[in-house]
Amino acid sequence: MSGEQSAQDSSTPGEGAQQVWDVVVIGAGPAGATAAHAAALTGRRVLLLEKAELPRYKTCGGGIIGPSRDALPPGYELPLLDRVHAVTFSLNGRLTRTKRSRQMLFGLINRPEFDAGLVEAAREAGAEVRTGAAVSRVEQHGPGVPDRRTVAVVVNGTGSGSEEIVYARAVVGADGSASRIGAHVGVKLDQVDLGLEAEIPVPPAVAEDWAGRVHIDWGPLPGSYGWVFPKGDSLTVGVISARGDGGATKRYLDDFIARLGLAGFEPSISSGHLTRCRADDSPLSRGRVLVCGDAAGLLEPWTREGISYALRSGRLAGEWAVRIAESHDAVDARRQALNYAFAVKAGLGVEMGVGRRMLALFERRPGLLHAALTGFPPAWRAFAGVARGKRSLAELVRTHPIARRALDAVDRT
Repeated sequence: MSGEQSAQDSSTPGEGAQQVWDVVVIGAGPAGATAAHAAALTGRRVLLLEKAELPRYKTCGGGIIGPSRDALPPGYELPLLDRVHAVTFSLNGRLTRTKRSRQMLFGLINRPEFDAGLVEAAREAGAEVRTGAAVSRVEQHGPGVPDRRTVAVVVNGTGSGSEEIVYARAVVGADGSASRIGAHVGVKLDQVDLGLEAEIPVPPAVAEDWAGRVHIDWGPLPGSYGWVFPKGDSLTVGVISARGDGGATKRYLDDFIARLGLAGFEPSISSGHLTRCRADDSPLSRGRVLVCGDAAGLLEPWTREGISYALRSGRLAGEWAVRIAESHDAVDARRQALNYAFAVKAGLGVEMGVGRRMLALFERRPGLLHAALTGFPPAWRAFAGVARGKRSLAELVRTHPIARRALDAVDRT
């Protein structure tokens, strides 16, 4: 039975009967699609809203590390374009060294296919998917809201100029790093970075040289780094650094591409985006509205890896949104929202805390990190273990005295 067929009617002041969805998810990226999938698996009425038509391009390196793989819906087939067994490290173009692994470190995907597959999984679980639906705001009080158990989601159909109101018992905001729902919740940020990226088609001989190998360059700006991710007949090349000097970040990308010998190839796509990390005390909910993924500022502060955070927080948001939808009063809804926040902070929040400390170390001593990864076998094995999902950064620091002492030294300075 589809969500449309199973939707419950509810009387709304001044209007005829209106369907009320159990859960409305806003944004069909990895966080939103996973939230919709998790909520729909419970048999509840779930609506997934996306402003763009799918598939759509998304600026993203497209690396699928172990935690991302493990958080995928059961049965989901990863559309891998390459399997990474080697990493070339360099320090602003110098001291280049390649480390190899017999086991796959992580996989590489294109986001349009990856995201579309997650949306299809949500649809197969029972969620209704509606594209071309741009949400302008949500309302939890006022004349347009029939009762205290209902959230009004105001949708502007792209190109139509008309407004539609969708009603829900719970809402999940997964509408990206510039989230309207995040603004409604009051998400606070303490780190904003600028990422620039180019998709570069290359001849078969160049593609063959890069197959199975990525390049990571520790950059010239504090906290910056660059990457090359091979994806069949094209390379995804990008850099990221703290927002504030876009010109220097662009020069880094141009220099990086030139050093790699790729300046003669015309990019098919050049794009940029901002990544945003939440502050420790930032809220994750307001009333019956939760946020997850980029909308909540959830990503790893050092590497700015966000896909695994989107998938994991999306699943939690979908599960707790169902509990909020079942709540009969504001007190119980608040209790469930706090439980969601606790689950996020106990897992992802701890990892983000370690990531912040790693970023501080990297900003001050990038050469030390490079030397450890390329010349100290235990550090390389730790990196490989995190990439494969065998351990987290938090577990690494907790179980390795050298790593713990290095971060403790940063905390004291």
